[in-house]
Amino acid sequence: MGLFTKDPLQIISFASYGTDAMLYIRGRALEDENIDLSRKGLFGLLKNSWKRFEADEIANTSIKIKLPDNSFYYTKTDAKGYFKFKQKISGLSELTNEEGWLSYELSFDDPHPNRVIIQDNRFQGEVLIPASNVDFGVISDIDDTILHTGVTSFLKMKLIFNTFFRNAESRSPLEGAADFYHALHRGPSDERANPFFYVSHSPWNLYRYLALFLRKNSFPKGPILLRSLSVFKRRKEEEKPQKQREIIDILNMYPAMKFILIGDSGEHDADIYIEIAEKFPGRIKAIYLRSVTHKKRVLRVQGLLATYTTTPTLLVEDSKAAITHARENGFIH
Repeated sequence: MGLFTKDPLQIISFASYGTDAMLYIRGRALEDENIDLSRKGLFGLLKNSWKRFEADEIANTSIKIKLPDNSFYYTKTDAKGYFKFKQKISGLSELTNEEGWLSYELSFDDPHPNRVIIQDNRFQGEVLIPASNVDFGVISDIDDTILHTGVTSFLKMKLIFNTFFRNAESRSPLEGAADFYHALHRGPSDERANPFFYVSHSPWNLYRYLALFLRKNSFPKGPILLRSLSVFKRRKEEEKPQKQREIIDILNMYPAMKFILIGDSGEHDADIYIEIAEKFPGRIKAIYLRSVTHKKRVLRVQGLLATYTTTPTLLVEDSKAAITHARENGFIH
């Protein structure tokens, strides 16, 4: 390609969630920077990081959505290239596989003259439609809950190093987390497909990086809910954190479903989860918080939990303690 030739176009679908009567699709249209997620070496990793955050969005373009029954719908990207499609459509459960995943196809509907569109303008996406007989749903944080990030390190230096200088395939999950999550996914009968949802304060630019980490380390498949860089600006005092709003949206999407919340003691998971449990009485079966190696933060969470008795809440050192509690309470086989 010539020096001044523009990069090809692509659509990245973010795995989302819905119901038998509600389709909810999210994604982003971008120029294809040809990011190699398996790249190693200092220069290569820095180059990948630059590409992730320097992404050139395709703004205000029409996106076509094709479902397995050959029905079509349309949405449009915003100024940052993101799109959301949320519409009532009946009978979606009939289009899912045994795990509850509905596959769909995205394509650019507007003409883009003199631009190459990769994959013949056909981009695959999936949305989770949980079955009506699931035992519960699980909402889990990612950072320092299942993936060691170093968010509590001095000036967050470990967080910066892990994000920019390590590829997803070289990152190790916290011990026992994947086994615990699969046990929850299968439930007490050991044969369910209880839905999983992953939330994080990380930006959408890291979506494919985190999706690869979860896949490579055999975590249950689930929507990954992040945030756009535009919401990194200081929020108003009365506004809830983006992660908290995402969790509330999930609970509102499934009003009859109960949930288990999993996080850590490093940031504000305890405060967010307790507030959610109070806002949705009887909906939260248990809260598990992984203890991080930061004495002051652990002491703060211990003090917070000392007077909280509404929902079973455990501060655990490892997955073994969580597994024991979950088995004793009939959450897992």
